[in-house]
Amino acid sequence: MAEPSLTSLLGRVGRDRVLTVPNLLSLLRLAGVPLFVYLLLVPGGAEWGADIWAIVVLAIGGITDWLDGKLARLLGQYSALGALLDPAVDRLYILAALLALGVRDVVPWWAVAALVARDLVLGATLPVLRSRGYGPYRVTYLGKGATFLLLYAFPLLLAAQAEGWFADLARPFAYAFAVWGTALYLYTGLLYLAQFVRALRTPPVPVDPGPVDAGSADAGSAAAARAAPEG
Repeated sequence: MAEPSLTSLLGRVGRDRVLTVPNLLSLLRLAGVPLFVYLLLVPGGAEWGADIWAIVVLAIGGITDWLDGKLARLLGQYSALGALLDPAVDRLYILAALLALGVRDVVPWWAVAALVARDLVLGATLPVLRSRGYGPYRVTYLGKGATFLLLYAFPLLLAAQAEGWFADLARPFAYAFAVWGTALYLYTGLLYLAQFVRALRTPPVPVDPGPVDAGSADAGSAAAARAAPEG
């Protein structure tokens, strides 16, 4: 099987549409991040009602995360901004949940440090990739799976802090999602770093300054598409 090209993994830098339905849904999810943190921290851990609303906000974020990808495919509204914004919002939800649950002693601080360090390291590589003519990392199925596992683990961990039959039922699932999500999240971080090393060993590609063909098949190919000369 042929090895995938770097442009298919990383994309190319280029201009693209901004006002699309998937991007608006991503912005809606982004607006939910501060509300999610407030519900987890400001009322206090004893406020189980606030935790329920935090779970609702997280669930809405998960639904819109699935929906914006679905609509991007159905409507053909892929964009360079969407390819960057969608995973960035996922990272913000994970970061917000990790820090809040760490403060509440629900998640151990070593796990918080490991997962946050993964995103910080990958974030530090993005300017280098851009300087060499590549866009951000394309989200893989494994990466998306790791994100979903963690986003499912967080509300279950919250539910497991309560008392009663539901907490007892949620606890083993919470730990399973958390362990597998953490392992897969760190593993996919290593896969992205391997792409970064490969990009460093490859001659830089010229940055495409032209507009991107809106009919490209996916976010990576859309960013890599050569535009017709302007004028």
